[in-house]
Amino acid sequence: DVPLVESGGGSVEIGGSLRLSCVVSKYTPERPSMGWFRQAPGPGKVREIVASVDKSGRTRYQESVQGRFTVSRDNEKNTLDLRMNSLKPEDTATYYCAACTGDYCVSRYAAYLWGLGTQVTVSS
Repeated sequence: DVPLVESGGGSVEIGGSLRLSCVVSKYTPERPSMGWFRQAPGPGKVREIVASVDKSGRTRYQESVQGRFTVSRDNEKNTLDLRMNSLKPEDTATYYCAACTGDYCVSRYAAYLWGLGTQVTVSS
């Protein structure tokens, strides 16, 4: 079983929008912090945190997406969304949903549950 299942990726033009969704299929007795990570193609590219939300819904963002991306969670439905606007070519990556230890997902080392990822491609 895959504990987290992402959907909503695709190809979009520069300046376009996408909405990613993540369903938490694995029950967690405690409401963890959640986050969206991404890994760009190419050697040496690491999986980086994009946006995170704590158990109460407070959010943090990577500086490069601040003001363009919005992360939200629905604790009743066990879902995590990422709305992405004004997309740029540098946003092209595989996006992963994750559950993390700590108040926020601060890095990939804090994640203990992962989805399989969904591809986002931004091009002209």
